[in-house]
Amino acid sequence: MHNTIKNLIYIEDLIKSKANLENFPKIIAVSKTFPIENILPLIKHGHRHYGENKVQEALNKWLDLKKKDKNIKLHLIGRLQTNKVKSALGIFDYIHSLDSQKLAVKISEEQIKQQKKPKIFIQVNIGNEDQKSGINKKDLKNFYKFCSNLNLDIIGTMCIPPNNENTNHYFSEMSMINKELNFKDLSMGMSADYIDAVKNNATYIRIGSEIFGKRG
Repeated sequence: MHNTIKNLIYIEDLIKSKANLENFPKIIAVSKTFPIENILPLIKHGHRHYGENKVQEALNKWLDLKKKDKNIKLHLIGRLQTNKVKSALGIFDYIHSLDSQKLAVKISEEQIKQQKKPKIFIQVNIGNEDQKSGINKKDLKNFYKFCSNLNLDIIGTMCIPPNNENTNHYFSEMSMINKELNFKDLSMGMSADYIDAVKNNATYIRIGSEIFGKRG
């Protein structure tokens, strides 16, 4: 059995043992920077959800594979620039990083042209950090209304919490925010903190190095 498959099964078993779950979260295997040879064993194993940071890298790696296998779901987990929206909608099924009205308008225009609606998470700047993108908590309800008026398929919120010891606090807050907005899906948790995320109702977790190994 390939190492990536062993790693994935280990993560699945760990989640089952640590969290009392009604719904098992979807694991996004973050394949950014890894060549397709590293990813193929997981695809053959039947894993469906993969994450990429950059639009061009995703197009180069995934276009042919997605044509062959319609079950593969590709997630854009990096920041999306407005000039890349057209290309992004051509390859991604999910966008995890909607962080501005300008980007929302651009996606809305492009999804009409392409007749394709990606599933979208609103990125929340949960720690109010200047260096991070995302919608401020106090602006979230109005921003969601703005997106709904644009006919975007908003399915939940996403966050990257501050890099400190308080991750569980931020995940708990995100869970409450998500419930208040009546969203079913919540994207949070990475290799270092996914158990905490799952315990706070994350439905999508983004795991790279714990599946594929350290990046070069």
